[in-house]
Amino acid sequence: MPKISMTQDLNVSADQLWQMIGHFNALPDWHPSVDKSELSKAGETRTLSLAGGGQIIEKLESTDHDSKTYTYSIVDSPLPVKNYVSTIKVSGSGDNATVEWSSEFEAAGAPDNDAMKAIEGIYQAGFDNLKKMFGG
Repeated sequence: MPKISMTQDLNVSADQLWQMIGHFNALPDWHPSVDKSELSKAGETRTLSLAGGGQIIEKLESTDHDSKTYTYSIVDSPLPVKNYVSTIKVSGSGDNATVEWSSEFEAAGAPDNDAMKAIEGIYQAGFDNLKKMFGG
């Protein structure tokens, strides 16, 4: 089962970064591939409308604002993955924060390496945009 964990250091406080990215419906605020996010089922699922078309449905598994983490799973997606579970975590001190985005999944309809490259590309696009916003 492939596992991915990527981190990005940013020139912003952990509290400020969490304020922006730590809410389950916040992806359009910082990820360039997500045009829109709509919550449903009392905030337990989100439907992401992707730039260029397509959508992903994700379920919030857990959130902990004190430790600045949330975990979600993919319910339906055009991505070559299944049984995908991911965690976003923010840590840091002072004016420096680190965001960690990690996941575990099975490849679906593609070799493990291709599935891993697709997920890594998504994470990197988000990190690159956060670097533009905050420096890092």
